[in-house]
Amino acid sequence: MECDVNELNAIFGVINGVVWGPLMLILLFGVGIYLQVGLKLMPIRKLRLGFSLLWQGRRGSAEAREDGEISPFNALMTALSATIGTGNIAGVATAIVLGGPGAVFWMWLTALVGMATKFAEAVLAVRYRETDSRGDHVGGPMYYIRNGLGRRWAWLGGLFAFFGAVAAFGIGNTVQANSVADAMATSFGVPTWLTGLVIMLLAGAVILGGIKRISQVAGKLVPLMAVAYILSSLVILFVNVDQIGGALSLIFSHAFQPIAASGGFAGAAVAAAIRFGVARGIFSNEAGLGSAPIAHAAAQTRNPVRQGLIAMLGTFIDTLVVCTMTALVILTSTHWLEGESGAGLTALSFDSGMPGVGQHVVAIALSVFAFTTILGWSFYGEKCFQYLFGDKAIVAYRLIFVLAVPVGAMAKLDFIWLVADTFNAMMAIPNLIALALLSPVVFKLTRDHFAGRPVLPGEDLQRRE
Repeated sequence: MECDVNELNAIFGVINGVVWGPLMLILLFGVGIYLQVGLKLMPIRKLRLGFSLLWQGRRGSAEAREDGEISPFNALMTALSATIGTGNIAGVATAIVLGGPGAVFWMWLTALVGMATKFAEAVLAVRYRETDSRGDHVGGPMYYIRNGLGRRWAWLGGLFAFFGAVAAFGIGNTVQANSVADAMATSFGVPTWLTGLVIMLLAGAVILGGIKRISQVAGKLVPLMAVAYILSSLVILFVNVDQIGGALSLIFSHAFQPIAASGGFAGAAVAAAIRFGVARGIFSNEAGLGSAPIAHAAAQTRNPVRQGLIAMLGTFIDTLVVCTMTALVILTSTHWLEGESGAGLTALSFDSGMPGVGQHVVAIALSVFAFTTILGWSFYGEKCFQYLFGDKAIVAYRLIFVLAVPVGAMAKLDFIWLVADTFNAMMAIPNLIALALLSPVVFKLTRDHFAGRPVLPGEDLQRRE
């Protein structure tokens, strides 16, 4: 039996190395550049408009209430609930340790490119969404593959749904619960079984209420946790204000030249800065993986482009704001030179700026981030499951998903993490194919919107047919 487990570990290790390897990163980055160029840098130029629409979208417009379940603002918060997580705390630290400070520059570049990818995903999600038997709007890569590329491509949508359903139980559930249990046990001495039970009860109370309850909780919790984390970071940066210039200099200089080993830091080549910066950036903001558009498809909007302008802010907020705060806190301390890595490095860096408090801030932030990730991914997995097995499978899925939480909190998850991480990356393959093939639709709808011509959502297209 142990031999079989080791063999499976080896097999998935090889697959994981391919799907998160250079070729996949080139595809993700390449499709993003293609979309950004095709949109003539519109996502960057219209960033201010995006924030304006986000503010206006705190409540769905009265005339659009029948054309979605949640407000455009809560759609973004639901997407961010699944996006802002351990990658913003542990992932940034890992990128710096393995790729050097220059990795942060490539994370930023990935985010600027990823804004176009997120925009395109949301546009297609609303454009090709459907209404299920309960009257709820459903969408995402599996639907824009089937409805945008035609029924002969439905198998590709099915593949995405399968990968998403599997990844949701790992990266969006058990792994997150395990991270919370570990953080609470290390910082506060809370037993893992108790943490698992509490998360199960809290998550169950939200998840069993469906997308409306998930979005309501996300709409309040995500802004609160993000602002609290950013403010804590700013306090530390104020204390270390004389180090910020040096940290920024390290980021820009070592994006294009190697950094030598120093102390416990092993040094890093430019290739490592690019590889780990791009990989951790994509892992954090999920641009191109196809998860976020599932949430945006439920938005109360009649205009796919308007929702796309809001959706692209998710990448900006996740990487260019939250990840940047983590990176600067780490680089203005000296702990990144001492051989530390992951969430432990971030905790030590925060603690050096806020002695006796910083480590607890990171533990609480990690716990809240992971909890909201469970909420967001529960909806992603549910929609994938619904696509595969029909509307009647939804309640059973929610129950199973909630019951898996305490198992994840108490189990050793090395193999589950490997499998989930692999399937998470494999979601990108059908999504990237669809984004490339449907890019002319994105470009046309964007031109029509800014020219003042009507841009219709999926349900209006179905009524016309």
